Amino acid sequence: MNTAVRKLEMLETFNYRHATKEFDPVKKISEEDFQFILEAGRLSPSSGGNEPWKFLVVQSPEFRKELAPHVSGAMRQLPTSSHFVMILARKGLTFDSPYLIEQQTQILQMPLEVLNKMKPAYEQFYHDLHLDSERALLDWSSKQTYIALGNMMTAAAHIRVDSSPIEGFDLDALNDLLHKRGLLGNDEFSLSVMVAFGYRVREGRPKRRRPINEIVKFV
Repeated sequence: MNTAVRKLEMLETFNYRHATKEFDPVKKISEEDFQFILEAGRLSPSSGGNEPWKFLVVQSPEFRKELAPHVSGAMRQLPTSSHFVMILARKGLTFDSPYLIEQQTQILQMPLEVLNKMKPAYEQFYHDLHLDSERALLDWSSKQTYIALGNMMTAAAHIRVDSSPIEGFDLDALNDLLHKRGLLGNDEFSLSVMVAFGYRVREGRPKRRRPINEIVKFV
């Protein structure tokens, strides 16, 4: 396949995608297709390759009903979507946290002595980004979850599965609910964003965007 065809296919994917407000509750995503969407999330880039996320796939109708009072932004998507994902962000990801050391040495297979030599560079990185509080660290992780979110929605659109990102929710109430169910680990995670997947019941409006010359400037 040549480059021109690949570009055309990708642009068709972006034009197909829209924020689906209501899904066909009868039509379900196949296991194979949904694994493809999850794999797009898993393979997403993250700062330092640290993967500061977890994906909770909420398929239980009972659990969805528990979530509903706290998710004003998904009143139609939550009950009708084929798959509903809560993306969690890892908390407290400091340069010397046990998770980061494990990620770098076990998953990314960096020798411990090399990681130790890089500590001054990590310290400078954290200083430059003002990652000096729990809130700043959580915000940093949360920003990265949006990379995975975007890739999952694009992957879904590429195989003509619809999606809708969701931010309208009561964060404290949902974190409390997830904590009570033991879904936040040992207080390692916080909810970042949610996304619903399924198949649209009606076509979306034509995509409207500002012209490229208004949003791009070469300097």
